[in-house]
Amino acid sequence: MNKWIALGAAVVVATGCQTIDPYTGEQKASNTTVGAGIGAATGAVLGAMTSSKGDRNKGILTGALVGGAVGGGVGYYMDQQEALLRQELAGSGVQVQRNGDEIRLVMPGNITFPTNSHDLNSSFMPVLDSVAKVLTKFDQTQLMVDGFTDSQGSFEYNQQLSERRASSVAGYLRNVGVASQRLQSKGWGERYPVADNGTAAGRAANRRVELNIKSFDSQ
Repeated sequence: MNKWIALGAAVVVATGCQTIDPYTGEQKASNTTVGAGIGAATGAVLGAMTSSKGDRNKGILTGALVGGAVGGGVGYYMDQQEALLRQELAGSGVQVQRNGDEIRLVMPGNITFPTNSHDLNSSFMPVLDSVAKVLTKFDQTQLMVDGFTDSQGSFEYNQQLSERRASSVAGYLRNVGVASQRLQSKGWGERYPVADNGTAAGRAANRRVELNIKSFDSQ
């Protein structure tokens, strides 16, 4: 019974904090706090499994504290990166989305490339410069650039265009100082639409490049 009390106390301490989302105004647990709670629970279980019977309570508490610190650290790191990205990209047309310890930047096709081209719009390059500034500051992340098209045209053409566009974004980021070993790119063509390809607005939403940012520690 005592071990579950220790586990519960550690998790409550780690997850009890609430924050106000500055973009929605809603109260929620911060990503740092959620990460700490997950880490605490995982650490407590491992502590119980690896401790002798006499030291099990101590092992649970120690594991919870260590796990909470690690989990909270990743969450805090991504929180800070997200905040700076939102600041840098305000008004740019790029969406900043957060899912746990991952950040996704959605770059609409109407601001990134001319029609049927993989040459970056010159007006979009300063936006990528801002992205690169944040990525070089927060260098403990891996980066995947994904390209997508609408369904007009042949499947083969859309696939190749999406690959070239993803490669162009990744190449630009490399050229302005983002370490090449952190970057990968992939084209998905007309797969994984986010809107109805039967409408002009839907097709515009589907033409996009996404930059997925993930902590190395979250692997």
